[in-house]
Amino acid sequence: MPPHKSLLDKLPKHKIVLNPKSYRMAHPVYSQSEVDKIKYTHKKPETILDKLTRNVIRFSRASFDTATGYDADKLDERGWMNRVIFLECIAGVPGMIGGMQRHLRSLRTLERDHGWIHHLLQEAENERMHLFFFLKLRNPGLFYRLMIALSQGIFFNAYFLAYMITPSTCHRFVGYLEEEAVHTYTVLLEQIDKGNLPQWTNLKPSQEAIDYYSLPADATFRDMVAHVRADEACHRDLNHHFADIPFYHDVEAHVVTIENDKGETE
Repeated sequence: MPPHKSLLDKLPKHKIVLNPKSYRMAHPVYSQSEVDKIKYTHKKPETILDKLTRNVIRFSRASFDTATGYDADKLDERGWMNRVIFLECIAGVPGMIGGMQRHLRSLRTLERDHGWIHHLLQEAENERMHLFFFLKLRNPGLFYRLMIALSQGIFFNAYFLAYMITPSTCHRFVGYLEEEAVHTYTVLLEQIDKGNLPQWTNLKPSQEAIDYYSLPADATFRDMVAHVRADEACHRDLNHHFADIPFYHDVEAHVVTIENDKGETE
């Protein structure tokens, strides 16, 4: 008998989590008509730090595109899968760091957090769920996993230190990063619609994705990607919102306005 078995037996039965889905945090669920209206938007930099942050994102995007030989019209299903898996491995880091640092600050200062921690941890888990949806179609090899570990190690430590110094700039950074994520998934959807990715034309999403987004039984892989893009739009707007308000403000319920999506489109 496992050493913890007797302890579990002593717990009230209603305290034991039996449904593996019940531990997931709350997350938005959209209608298909709503997710199809999502578009790429860009928040114009207003301060020197905003401009610097935006340029860092642009440089990082250009460098990554060059290093991987990115060409949307020539990228096949395997190439796209490599791209989005790497993106999601990085995108899941900021929310966890922000939530962790704000949690520790709340304990240290004996003050409430005003709702930020919950939103940031939701973001981190949501990005991780995206990763597992795509991993159903791709099992990265050793070299790819090493590249992920190296990139994550560098990014984690850099973002951790930066968040200690200027959290608002870090949220602006993530806002611009998520703008690029929305752009990436928009291009991916366009490539599916053009028929350039035939293996995904009639592909079904995993049951996990169907359950997560409450998709209909006849949903396609494209429908799932559209929902992932909608999540990224939420993260984009929420992080720009966090960058605009003082750290001690309460977080209001945040809803993406699909039909009147604000921002300047590039």
